[in-house]
Amino acid sequence: MSLRGIKAYQKSTVKQDVAASDPHKLTLMLMQGAMDKIAYAKGAMERKDFVDKSKFVTKATSIVIYLRDTLDMDVGGEIAANLFSLYSYIVELINDAHFNNDIAKLDEAYSLLEPIRDAWVAIPESAKLEAYEKKAMAVSNV
Repeated sequence: MSLRGIKAYQKSTVKQDVAASDPHKLTLMLMQGAMDKIAYAKGAMERKDFVDKSKFVTKATSIVIYLRDTLDMDVGGEIAANLFSLYSYIVELINDAHFNNDIAKLDEAYSLLEPIRDAWVAIPESAKLEAYEKKAMAVSNV
C-alpha cells in the first residue's frame, strides 16, 4: 500500500472514531493528538526539518487552544480555571520552543499534558456515565 493510501486510511479511521465517540473519548483523542504533534515537532526540530516542525507546532498549539477554550468555566470552577492557565502555559512553551528551537520546552509541554491524559484514562466508566446523565438533565431543564 502506498503512503498516500495509508494516510487516507488513517484519516478515515480517525473520522470514524470521532463520529462514534463520546465527549470523554474525544477529549482523550485531542490530548493524545497534541502529545503526538509535540513529539513529531521535536523529531522535526532534531532533524532540522523546519517546515515539518512548523506544521506540527501549529497543529499542537491549535489542539491545546481548543482544549483550553472549550473548558466549561461555570461548571468546572477552580479546576477549569487551573486547566485554562495550564493550557495557556503549554501553548507558550510550544511557541517558545518553536521560535528558539528549544527541545527542552517541547519536552516540558509534553510532560505537562501526560498526567492530564493519564487522569482522563483513569476515569471510571461509572463516573463518565454519571456526568453524561447530569449533563443531559441540565440540558433538558433548559
